[in-house]
Amino acid sequence: MPRPTPRVVLPGRMDAMTDLNDQWFARAKDVIPGGVNSPVRAYGSVGGTPRFVQSAAGPRITDAAGREYVDLVASWGPALLGHAHPEVVGAVQSAASRGLSFGAPTGAEVELADLIAHRVQVGDLKPVEKVRLVSTGTEATMTAIRLARGATGRDLLIKFAGHYHGHSDGLLAAAGSGVATLALPGSAGVPAPIAAQTLVLPYNDLDAVREAFAVHGENIAAVIVEAAAANMGVVPPLPGFNAALADIAHSHGALLIMDEVLTGFRVHPAGFWGLQASHGETYLPDILTFGKVVGGGMPLAALGGRADVMDQLAPLGPVYQAGTLSGNPLSVAAGLATLRLATPEVYAAVDAAAAQVSHALGAALSAEGVVHAVPHAGSLFGVAFLPEVPRDYAMALTQESWRYASFFHAMLDAGVSLPPSVFEAWFLTAAHDDVALARVLEALPGAARAAAAAVAPA
Repeated sequence: MPRPTPRVVLPGRMDAMTDLNDQWFARAKDVIPGGVNSPVRAYGSVGGTPRFVQSAAGPRITDAAGREYVDLVASWGPALLGHAHPEVVGAVQSAASRGLSFGAPTGAEVELADLIAHRVQVGDLKPVEKVRLVSTGTEATMTAIRLARGATGRDLLIKFAGHYHGHSDGLLAAAGSGVATLALPGSAGVPAPIAAQTLVLPYNDLDAVREAFAVHGENIAAVIVEAAAANMGVVPPLPGFNAALADIAHSHGALLIMDEVLTGFRVHPAGFWGLQASHGETYLPDILTFGKVVGGGMPLAALGGRADVMDQLAPLGPVYQAGTLSGNPLSVAAGLATLRLATPEVYAAVDAAAAQVSHALGAALSAEGVVHAVPHAGSLFGVAFLPEVPRDYAMALTQESWRYASFFHAMLDAGVSLPPSVFEAWFLTAAHDDVALARVLEALPGAARAAAAAVAPA
């Protein structure tokens, strides 16, 4: 098949746009499994052809056929400042001119680690004393778990159903028949003995956590939890839940790993949203993981925590971790520029934009009589076709998720790009100006009508 070439698309000519995206998708499926390099991009839960993005700037993306959309995906979070912020792009270009990678330490790595450590605090609480840079969120959580096991000398891990911590084997585990039952593999290719090292519990259920520790406490190395669940839709922790996890884990000699890959530096300038949501209760996780915003849109993630725990990593300690591209100079440059520009004013602008859109989302669905909730975790929000905000994964799965495909495509046709799954968070940026927000607000009533008219599958 010949390589697709750009063409001029007249306003309203959806047929031409679709043809070109279809061409790219057909070619992609010949050489890439499923035609995508990350499953949610395939539009599997909404149907249709994914848009192949050729450029992005500020609050907008442009697809392969030249059609522009106001973007509420924001690269799944990293684009806090908006796409292609000139100072971030300039920092990356400057770094690239000096070399793409070295396999050796750089001063910029130290600056970024120091910036993360100093930003992650609330009052006098500073849970991050040392930082290790890696390349992906999966790598960060995988390393955090290995570190917790090495530091405690224990094997078992507690995670919560519906929480996503990357695709390493031990985290692709499905719950067993009871809250204290060892897990079974949640993906082909995951050996049962590896999955069995993970206990999968219902989220927001402290009794289940206590029961698991009562049965397996001496063997549990850590509890890992998203600061706020954002991969089964946005499902915030109940008041005091995260703080109670720390108390329970620490009382049994286990560690608490707080996964801030999505929320860290996304919803608060201090970086550590899990503590912001603690409702005044003081607690500290032992290890935190970061991604997305700390790399400014480039491949970079991090884990950090107490010095005595982090010093268990090689070369100081016995827990091995390495990466040829860890601390890549281009990624570090993007992360430094983004965090330095992420001022309180930026977060205030994102909060205001998110509040405006989420309120309009709820109002549009209410006007059409669509049963729904709009859950929030800071500036992250989403839609759940339920009468109330879900508390856990089982509840999230009971929603009328079939309404979302019609809603999604109506927004897309109106020039607004949403996450292609009802179980993903929506992201606003500091670049969403009045013009961009107006397009979103204008599109919502029609999308709500489409959701109301949707028919449940037989």
